[in-house]
Amino acid sequence: MNAPLSLMNSESAHGRSAQAGPRDECSRAASAEDIRVLSKIYNDDINIALWHRGDRCPDIEATRALIDAAPNLAVNSVTTPDKACADIERALPRQYSGTLAEDIAELSEMFCVLFDLKRVGLRLTALEKAMCPRFHVDAVPCRLVTTYCGQGTQWLHHASVDRSKLGRGSRGLPDSESGVYGQASDIQNAQSGDVALLKGEAWVGNEGVGLVHRSPAISHGEKRLLLTLDFAS
Repeated sequence: MNAPLSLMNSESAHGRSAQAGPRDECSRAASAEDIRVLSKIYNDDINIALWHRGDRCPDIEATRALIDAAPNLAVNSVTTPDKACADIERALPRQYSGTLAEDIAELSEMFCVLFDLKRVGLRLTALEKAMCPRFHVDAVPCRLVTTYCGQGTQWLHHASVDRSKLGRGSRGLPDSESGVYGQASDIQNAQSGDVALLKGEAWVGNEGVGLVHRSPAISHGEKRLLLTLDFAS
């Protein structure tokens, strides 16, 4: 990651908690190439924080080779930062585990420090089709998402969403016809390698303004490697 955890905003772990106060209705995004942008998820008017880390993420060609070697990869565990690396190494073919496992362990530690957690729910999945193809919100406080290979998560600014068209409100129509967003240019895209914190409906004071997002469509023959980290009790 090339960014020490000491650079993270310490108020997240020792000052304000994930039970911050009421949210401003004009939820927006914070993005930067500096890891410290992730601490902005504590701001009441932010519902997605994006760290654009560029070439600081694991090599994409090695990641593609991993998916070819383990096309059905699905790691789902509750772990701690000091055990995450070993958990991933056990699940992956040995020749592909090193750098990726270390990166996941560092992200797990960062997530736990930022939210003052002892354990984290970890999922690493190889995908050939969209996991969650419809725009939706998550019933979680906050989720970390990064795509090691393939397209990144798609999301909508709060001002671009008609939330009445989510779920059953879509009347079974696809997102492009339901009216959940106005035009295709409203759809925002995280890039491969970006680390995103998505604020959900269970963040106290955030009900009704959780980030609206979806998995990107995956073309025939395309593959995607997705990591998510969640709060774990």
